[in-house]
Amino acid sequence: MISYKDAGVDIEKADRFVQQIKGFVKSTFNSNVITPIGGFAAAYLLEISKYKNPVITSSTDGVGTKLKIAQELDKHDTIGIDLVAMCVNDLVTTTSKPLFFLDYFATGKLEPHVAVDVVKGITEGCKQSECALIGGETAEMPGMYRDGEYDLAGFAVGIVERENMLDGSKTEEGDILIGIPSSGVHSNGYSLVRKIVEIKKYRYTDRIEEFGKTLGEELLTPTKIYVKTILSLADKVNIHSVAHITGGGIPGNLIRVINEGLTAVIERGRWDIPPVFRWIQKEGNITDEEMFRTFNMGLGMIIALPEKEADKALKIISESGEKAYIIGELKKGEKAVNII
Repeated sequence: MISYKDAGVDIEKADRFVQQIKGFVKSTFNSNVITPIGGFAAAYLLEISKYKNPVITSSTDGVGTKLKIAQELDKHDTIGIDLVAMCVNDLVTTTSKPLFFLDYFATGKLEPHVAVDVVKGITEGCKQSECALIGGETAEMPGMYRDGEYDLAGFAVGIVERENMLDGSKTEEGDILIGIPSSGVHSNGYSLVRKIVEIKKYRYTDRIEEFGKTLGEELLTPTKIYVKTILSLADKVNIHSVAHITGGGIPGNLIRVINEGLTAVIERGRWDIPPVFRWIQKEGNITDEEMFRTFNMGLGMIIALPEKEADKALKIISESGEKAYIIGELKKGEKAVNII
């Protein structure tokens, strides 16, 4: 007689895992979460009466091959922050308030200590973005993944007043561009980074003098979450658009939130480029153009707003504990992003 466990799926181990994570998952709950952990579907009470014309927004994403570094170093407690960040940072470009988050964790063989660390990171990301982790799926699929491998996906839902929702249509000539720094590479461009590490025969445990820590520590720095900063700013300043700088870099993302007939002109040297990017460029012999279209180059968010609002915005961002830089402006011309 063959059991499901013989086939590689241990239901009892999965049940124990759920019990282990209940406490810190519940720590993200608020009074709007109305279903217990372990139900077939998660439910969230939406107080629509607070809004005149509420719009529900959503985002889904993963962490990409940054996961491979976490798995190689057996360090899994921050990769969940990246997962949440990639979703909620997209949501907040519309000035949506994140409401809740769900995750999908898939592996060939469930290792509870790994999965627990991953979920701990997810709960930390949810706390930073003030949203509830209300559900998820843990899939044990023998034969789909090699030993020690897993994959992650995340799903976030938010809400915004229709008249306040941003999509780039408010941008106009003369708008000032403000950049908010990234915490490092975030969660894009890791296939290129890993190729450089492989070719140059580095180890992730190697200490790199340029950033004063090991290569792995630098590359696993969690993606910064900008929810509180952007929502606080949107309450006090007339923002015209917000771009999350992810895959495609500054040119590929800023162009998504500016109007036709506008050219975004960005001046290099207006912000500090973290040492990790200079290291990547040097070790990989990568052109400036390739760097800027692959990595965030030290900017996690770019905001467009009227010139008269710029000083106020910089002050508000500074008071939130963030740095910010005026990096350029929107000029009349072909829809494009020019980095000069």
